This record gives sequence, structure tokens and C-alpha cells, in this order.
Amino acid sequence: MNKPHLKLGVTDLSFHRVTASIVSHVLTDMGFSVERIYAPHQDNFKNLKSGEIDLLASAWLPSSHGIYKADVEQVMPLMELGLHYQPYAHWGVPDYIPEQIVSQISDLLKPDVIAKMQKSIQGINAGAGITRFSINMMKEYGLTQAGYEFFTGTEEDCFSAFEDAITTNTWCVVPLWKPQFLHHKHNIRELADPKGLLGNVDRAVLLLREDKQALFSQTQLETLDKLHFSNDIIAALDYKVSKERQVLDEVTRQWLSK
Repeated sequence: MNKPHLKLGVTDLSFHRVTASIVSHVLTDMGFSVERIYAPHQDNFKNLKSGEIDLLASAWLPSSHGIYKADVEQVMPLMELGLHYQPYAHWGVPDYIPEQIVSQISDLLKPDVIAKMQKSIQGINAGAGITRFSINMMKEYGLTQAGYEFFTGTEEDCFSAFEDAITTNTWCVVPLWKPQFLHHKHNIRELADPKGLLGNVDRAVLLLREDKQALFSQTQLETLDKLHFSNDIIAALDYKVSKERQVLDEVTRQWLSK
């Protein structure tokens, strides 16, 4: 008997790959054949809208991915399942930068801080919520006029820029989020955002197209809805895979088995 086949969309960033691996194990244990399809944030939602994928792990709602979800639901209702973790975007600085000097975004405009701070702020891809928020922050806080520049790039561009800076105790800003493996290794102090431009704490959930719900029993849907992890769990697993170079599916299977 052929197993029912599911196409699971995965945002192609390390911590999303970790979460999707756990979800994939659970679906496989239910008897499904699971194909993971990796794409940038906005492309995943286009694939969900077109039916190229059946599920998406994980959507950050409502702040980061709410606009993408709303677009999909113009043509296809979606079911939200589980609470994979509670992510949020933030700008951070290494903890060797004194908190009394830099504790909020507007402190980046102090003349003595401008003199010491690295002016390039390296982000990730253009479709990410943190990127949208950061581009707006550059304008609203007057950071561009003060000489700062924000760059989009890959996940590796962002993380390498931060880790390169801390090897020389360089003052730098990293546009980041939780969960992420950098938090498992480094003390990164979050900067206050008085203007509230970085969104709120989101819910990371599995999205399932309504036309695919009939593939699941009620018990299976309830099992998927009970999948609750945490920021710390995903960051720790992400570290094992991204920095210790352990095999993704082995790491997540071992965690799930425990």
C-alpha cells in the first residue's frame, strides 16, 4: 500500500530546517511519505497558495508572516497547528558594549557611539520579517542619515559578520531573532525599540491547507497541534547542526526519542 505523500514547505534557514525536521519525523511516524521543499520566506507562501506544498513549517504569526498568510487565504483557508516556539525579532549588540552607553536603538545616534560602532548592519534575505522591520528602522530612527548602512544577504553573511566582529571586540549591531544558534553560544544584549518597529512576540506554527485536511484523522491533527517546543530547544538543536556539524535528522530524531 502506497503511503500518502505530503509536500512540506520549509523556509531555508537553519532553525526552520530544525523545526521542519522534527515535524517531518512526526508525519513519517504517522505513516506519511514526506518531501521537504526549501524556499525563501515569501516563496514558501506562494507555493502554499498554489498548492505546490501542502504544509508549511513554520509560519511566524501575526507579525512576521501575517501578510503572507493573508494573501494565501484569499484563495485557500489555512489551519494553524501547534506552537513550535515563540519567536521575535530584535536588534542586539555583544555584551562587551556597556549597557549604560548602548541600551536602546536611539543610543546608536550618540556621537561617541557613532565614532566606535561598525556602520554596516548585515541582515538576511529580503523577504524575512526582520529585514522588513530593519529597513523601516533605518529610516524611522534616522540611522541612515547618521552613516549606518543595512545590507541584505544570506544567513551565513549575517552570522559571520557578527562572529567576525566579536573576535576583535568590535562594536557592532546584529539584526537577529530568537530562536537562533548564536544565542546558544554568545551573550547578545537586546536593544530596546521604543518605536515598536520590530513587531511583537509571534507564534511559530504549522500551516496546513484546508483541502489537505481530509488526509489526516482527527487524532493525527490533535497530535500535530500538541507539538510544542521552545526558543531554547530550537536554538540548542540549531547549534548542534550549524556549529557542531551534526546530522540534522539524527539530531532531531534523538531529541524526539527522548
